[in-house]
Amino acid sequence: MARILSIDYGKKRTGIAVTDPLQIIAGGLATVSTSELFDYLQAYIAREQVEMIVIGEPRQPNGEPSENLARVQQFVNRWRKAVPQVPIQFYDERFTSVLAHQAMRDGGLKKKARQNKALVDEISATIILEDYLRSKKL
Repeated sequence: MARILSIDYGKKRTGIAVTDPLQIIAGGLATVSTSELFDYLQAYIAREQVEMIVIGEPRQPNGEPSENLARVQQFVNRWRKAVPQVPIQFYDERFTSVLAHQAMRDGGLKKKARQNKALVDEISATIILEDYLRSKKL
């Protein structure tokens, strides 16, 4: 089997998480500058087998699109044209940042560490991937 990769796409930074090859465990991979994301993913896919990419679909709590959705859609369209052999699909990311902060608190991280936005993005990507994996098993 190949890995599944997830993306928490942001205007400046993007969190990335990935499964193990058996698609059982999700873990944070990196946080990269969004301007470098496309190249980072292509380099990663050249090294590792990736079955698909799950990207967080930014929506407001009421389900309306957030301001970041247009940027995410542009990235998805670019990816689908350039790398059609690795499908990319949207997955609801509502509340992942809140859950990431909660996980950091529950994990005992000090306030200074919890303010690390790159870490929050990576944990958010991991939560998106864990939720996606759980939904596949239902």
